[in-house]
Amino acid sequence: MNLQKRFIMTNTATVIIPLLFTIAASIVFLYVSSKVYNTEISQESISKLTNIEYEFIRNNSNSIKKNPEFLLSKDFHKRLTSSLSEINADAIVLKNYKIIYSSGSFGQIDIEKCLDTYKNSFLRKTVVLNGKTYLFKIINTTFTDDSRGTVIMLAPIGRDDIASKNFVLFLIITFLTSFFVVNIIFSYYFSKSILRPLSRLKSAANEISCGDLAHEVVEQGDREIRELCRSFELMRLKLKESVYTQSKYDDNRKMLISSISHDLRTPITSIKGYVEGILDGIANNPEKVDKYLRTIYQKAQHVDGMIDDLLLYSKLDLNQIPFNFEQTDIIMFLEDCVSEMEPEMEKTSIKIHFSNLLNCSSFVMIDRDRMRRVVLNILDNSKKYMSNPNGLIELNLRENKSNIIIEIKDNGSGIHKADLPHIFDKFYRADTARSQKSGSGLGLAIARQIVEGHGGRIWGTSKENEGTTILISLNKVMK
Repeated sequence: MNLQKRFIMTNTATVIIPLLFTIAASIVFLYVSSKVYNTEISQESISKLTNIEYEFIRNNSNSIKKNPEFLLSKDFHKRLTSSLSEINADAIVLKNYKIIYSSGSFGQIDIEKCLDTYKNSFLRKTVVLNGKTYLFKIINTTFTDDSRGTVIMLAPIGRDDIASKNFVLFLIITFLTSFFVVNIIFSYYFSKSILRPLSRLKSAANEISCGDLAHEVVEQGDREIRELCRSFELMRLKLKESVYTQSKYDDNRKMLISSISHDLRTPITSIKGYVEGILDGIANNPEKVDKYLRTIYQKAQHVDGMIDDLLLYSKLDLNQIPFNFEQTDIIMFLEDCVSEMEPEMEKTSIKIHFSNLLNCSSFVMIDRDRMRRVVLNILDNSKKYMSNPNGLIELNLRENKSNIIIEIKDNGSGIHKADLPHIFDKFYRADTARSQKSGSGLGLAIARQIVEGHGGRIWGTSKENEGTTILISLNKVMK
């Protein structure tokens, strides 16, 4: 339920419930009055009381208080008596509690009784005089000589009229009391339904402000408050994810610095050794100097390549390199990659074989330069770690319903089963022999970043002494 509906229902209930309670109480009152007190409450009695109150109010003119001397005028006495005669009422005019005018036979004791009743009763404005019950009204004013002026209006009422008057007062008091009680109860529960979840939300906010992002925000209360809690929970999860990501980046950065420092030390140490050899005269002929310089150049290229790979990986990891996707014929693309690598493979007597198992030409959306780097890097790895004198690399292209599968398989020494899950981790080398090879240790990590950036998947399988297979799955372009 939303707050608006709850608010409308609560306000409606605070009126309807007291009204229903008052109706029920009035029925009980009428029953008790008729059966126990033998009085009849009728519309006629209520109408009579209404007329009396109206005449009392009509004669309670402000002109009396503005011009109190008017009370001493006989014209006023006649007009007042004439007006009250319509309800069979009498009037008494007093000055300093002494009778100036009286339309009925009322004595000083009756007047004192009226004044005492008026002072001591807030609701009960009836008085019994000479065995008759009167409904009365008193108007007080002050004359110019500072003496007190008083007008008493008395209307006789019967037993049934008194019961009707009490009935009306009972209804008013019952409705106001029940309205007050119901309003307090509903206000309490209505505010509780809002304040309780807000209090929990405040508690959660305090926990989060202190750095505790594990404090879950529970959705409670009305719809608007639940939506607020949901938004707050999403914010908490985003903050938690952001903190985790930042922590991950910090850890990655530390590991990158540590790993690259370790991997750079080997070629730099070699460079320093060869330079010292030249400076110390160990390279004592032109052929040795040329050999040392060529080695220094190769090691410098190695360092340069490692730095390039590190920068590329960092940018890919932070999603800072945009991909230039183009619709590409995957068959022609791989044929170009194979043609580019064949001369390098021939130098090491490794055969490379491309097999197209597709039923027809298929297109994929790729960044050609980035994906070429992936394929060439995998082919170069197979060449670099080839231990079989009859080296063979097979590049197979096959498909399923929605994907193109690129399979790059070699017949090298393979990778140990325990190392296979980690080959795409940065700076990971499976064994000592691989660690001794030149490279940044980021080749397959970069390949995974690029393939996943294409919405694809890359994984590997391997059998020791039989070879390794790297598979890349890319989405087809549906026509």
